[in-house]
Amino acid sequence: MRVPAIIFPADPLNPRRPDPHFAWEARLLRELGGRHHLVDHDALLGGDAREAVRQVPEGSGPLWYRGWMVPSARYAEFAAALAGRGGTLLTSAAGYAAAHELPGWYRVFEGATPDSTWIPWDGSAEGPGPEELAAAVARLGGSGPAVVKDYVKSRKHEWHEACYVPELADLAAVGRVVGRFVELQGEFLAGGVVLRRYERFERADGASAGGEGGGGGGRAVEARVWWLDGRPVLIGPHPDTPHLAAEPDLADVSALVRALGCRFVTTDLARLADGSGWRVVEVGDGQVSDLPHGIDASGLLASLIAA
Repeated sequence: MRVPAIIFPADPLNPRRPDPHFAWEARLLRELGGRHHLVDHDALLGGDAREAVRQVPEGSGPLWYRGWMVPSARYAEFAAALAGRGGTLLTSAAGYAAAHELPGWYRVFEGATPDSTWIPWDGSAEGPGPEELAAAVARLGGSGPAVVKDYVKSRKHEWHEACYVPELADLAAVGRVVGRFVELQGEFLAGGVVLRRYERFERADGASAGGEGGGGGGRAVEARVWWLDGRPVLIGPHPDTPHLAAEPDLADVSALVRALGCRFVTTDLARLADGSGWRVVEVGDGQVSDLPHGIDASGLLASLIAA
């Protein structure tokens, strides 16, 4: 059985080297005896998957990707281009979409994550109209606070402007926040607009922080758990707060990850402010989830090349 190699994005200024952000992972992988190849991420995003994988050797066999986020449609093109060169991404295009985009994983994790609803995006500059937003608000119960995001990311650093809705019943405010979110995301808006019920999580100072990592309410203490074939292989802090350690209870989450059925995923977990339990803040594809600064990733990378 061939040992999987890992594909990293190439440095745009020196295409024969890994992107500086992932260079330390590539070095650690070599120290572990693993192999890596490079992909032109800009070409991949530009729709030229064949050019993007030109540096990947023919007959490369099983492959993982560790790099920047890729839209699901581009990932499918990536997988097809590699297959044409005799390589096989160990996360399929369908598996990538299921873990990377909220509608792909939400039904499995419903009840363990904030209540959510979404409106697929048609590419218009204006975003959803008033009737669509009113229907989405009604699906969330019609009142209470919420956060706005797309299928992949929020704009929590523009918390009051483009993320947080204090009261869903105020449809004008919902429209303003969603409109600003769509405007700021622009061409990078992924999939559609999501409304998620706002929940309060425990904060490092013992107070409480809001959903999506806290935003205007301070930073929640989040843990990022890396799963391979349903088994946790690395537990660490969230990359936004690498200095805040947490030890989440994985008893309930383990079964949900297995039910999702994706090989390599991450879950971001935070404890509710009232101490009543842990919640799944986000699920992600492990190939495009960032590692916190200073973490020991040797066990994670060793597990990938042993898979």
